[in-house]
Amino acid sequence: MPEKSDLLELCKSVAIQAGIRLLQKTDQGIKNYAHSSELPKEIKAIADVVLEREILQALVPTGIAILSEECGLLPAKIPSKQLFIVDPLDGTFNFVKGLGPSAVSIALWENGKPLFGVIYSLLDQDLVWGGPSLGSHANGNRIMVSETQERSQASICTGFPVRLDLTSQDVIQDFARLVSPFAKVRMLGSAAISLLHVANGSADVYSEQNIMLWDVAAGLAIVEGAGGSVQYVPGTVENALNVYASNGKISNLG
Repeated sequence: MPEKSDLLELCKSVAIQAGIRLLQKTDQGIKNYAHSSELPKEIKAIADVVLEREILQALVPTGIAILSEECGLLPAKIPSKQLFIVDPLDGTFNFVKGLGPSAVSIALWENGKPLFGVIYSLLDQDLVWGGPSLGSHANGNRIMVSETQERSQASICTGFPVRLDLTSQDVIQDFARLVSPFAKVRMLGSAAISLLHVANGSADVYSEQNIMLWDVAAGLAIVEGAGGSVQYVPGTVENALNVYASNGKISNLG
C-alpha cells in the first residue's frame, strides 16, 4: 500500500502538470463543448476529457479505487478503503467562456472522510493542498480560515448546482434563509475555488445543496486542514452532498 505522503506528492505533481499543459494548449479545440442531454444546464468540454485521461494515467497504477466525474468509479486493484476523487476541471463553463475561476481537483478519502485534497487553480496558477492532519498550504505557505464570528459581517460562497430544482418554492425559500443573514453573497462558478476562499480566510462560509462529491472532495479536506469545520450529508441524487463548510465560528443554522 503506498504511503499517504507519497500519494500526496503524486497528486500535487499530477495536478500541476495537468493544469500547466492545459494552459499551454493554444488551439481553441480544447474549449469546444456540448450541453448534456440529461442535464441541459451542464456542459462538457474537450478539456474535461483531456485532463481526466492524463490524471487517471498517473493514479491508476497506485491500485486505489478512483471516482472521477467523467468516467465514474474505477474499482480498486488492491485491498484498500481509500478512494481517489477527481474532478478534472471544476468550473468548466468558466474555463471555456473565460468567465471566472476553474481548477484541477484531486482528493484522497478513506472510509467516507477526507485525508487530503489538492487543487490547482488555473486562473492564478496556484497549487493549494492540505488535510485534517496536514494543515493547508498555498504555494508552500500555510493558510488559515478567518476569525469572523458574526453573519452580519461575514461572506458566504454558494451557487445553484445543475441538479437543484429551482422551480421548487421550498428550495428558493431555503436558499433565502441561508444567505439573508450574511453581509455578502458570492457565486464563483467553482465549488473547489469557493472552498479555497474559505480555507485562506477571504470568505467565511461555503454552502451548496446537491453539489457533487467530486466538486467538493478536495476543498473540504483543505478547509479542515486550514482550521475550519465541514458538514456534509447525502443529497437527493447519487454522489451528491448537501455541504456546509465554514471557519468553524459561524455554525450552520440549517
